[in-house]
Amino acid sequence: MRLTVFWERMAEHFGTGYADTFARDHVMSELGGRTVHEALAAGWDAKDVWRVVCDVMHVPQEQR
Repeated sequence: MRLTVFWERMAEHFGTGYADTFARDHVMSELGGRTVHEALAAGWDAKDVWRVVCDVMHVPQEQR
């Protein structure tokens, strides 16, 4: 998954304004105790990060 697609999906689910706030502030144990931004900076694949976000935030299957 390209980063542009990842951020589009984040904005679609959380809203444009909240997507970055969530990605910056929400620490997830599934990402090794990292935020979305930290996981991406650490080299995590955007697709894997998106899967974690979907699982943690219970994103409906049709929006994944």
